[in-house]
Amino acid sequence: MNVIKAKDRIELDKKLPSMPWYIEKFINYKLPDLSPSSLLEYTRDYETFLSWLIAEGLTTAAHMKGVPIEDLERLHMESIDNFKMHLASRRTNANTRTTISRKLSSLRSLFHYLSQIAEDENFYPLLKRNVMAKVEIKRTHKPKDTAAKLEGKLLQEVEITEFINYVRLGYGTDVASNKQATYAYEINKTRDVCIVSLILNSGLRVSEVVNLNVEDVDLKKKLLYVFRKGKNDETFKTPVYFRADAIDDLTAYLELRSSIYKAPKREKALFLALANGKKEGDRMTKRAIQEMVIKYAKRFGKPYLSVHKLRHSFATDYYLRNDLYKTQEQLGHASPETTQIYAHLTDRTMAEAIDRTKEE
Repeated sequence: MNVIKAKDRIELDKKLPSMPWYIEKFINYKLPDLSPSSLLEYTRDYETFLSWLIAEGLTTAAHMKGVPIEDLERLHMESIDNFKMHLASRRTNANTRTTISRKLSSLRSLFHYLSQIAEDENFYPLLKRNVMAKVEIKRTHKPKDTAAKLEGKLLQEVEITEFINYVRLGYGTDVASNKQATYAYEINKTRDVCIVSLILNSGLRVSEVVNLNVEDVDLKKKLLYVFRKGKNDETFKTPVYFRADAIDDLTAYLELRSSIYKAPKREKALFLALANGKKEGDRMTKRAIQEMVIKYAKRFGKPYLSVHKLRHSFATDYYLRNDLYKTQEQLGHASPETTQIYAHLTDRTMAEAIDRTKEE
């Protein structure tokens, strides 16, 4: 099983016993179709909702597991509106519109299952009245809106090469006076260059990078074999091409991987980190890769860059040279609608390219 999914499955198994029986039933029903990561998000959303019900006195239960299904049947539309207000107006960690829509969607899925699919011993629905059927969940953003938010926050054309070269050389010059930063940089430079180069030459998600094993890299065919998001088949890895520009960086890292990170033979992970006090390297975490990219981005003068924006940068560049469907397949998007972000982004990029041609 993919490393992140395995951890999320353990966390899911820990949380489920604290949930009401009908939520456990729903999660088990969904388990064959959805990844543990998605189901863990569902469970966290239900924790938020049940805790709110208890705090508002909308249930007779004193703890989440004891919330009876009958209390869900007695909810009014006003209650759901108040829950939305609660999510939007929390003083700390206020939810965005996207997050609120996701939480409501999680509730609607649960209520639909209980009222339309699950049955009691007499073949009647478990939930007799479904208030969530009345709730309209508006789409929070369109591809054009997402593209507008990303404008000016991605690497374009020559900047892609410039950023990779900055990680390779420029950062070392900038931190030369800082012995601790220089020491860490010299140890991890080849690995960090490889990760950044790989994302900017393939468009992988950070979770896909984390889950890569050494055996998943085919330098001759320029292929990576990855667990794609949304694919719940743990036996199949999707082949994803990377550009030839990443070959030298991958080769350089693979030559040093074992010696620098003291990788034991049993360790399959491609990207490793050697924690303080440890004698052997372990698989890099998602957070470690995200923080690594942010560290270089700030020094490079683009503090808004993130791993996901590197993926967007590749996608925009790739779309300029290919069509929508090739871009969709390369990025692993379930729907072409998601890929349309890059159509809107490249409208602006191509307009600028025409202007540059005129000036030249």
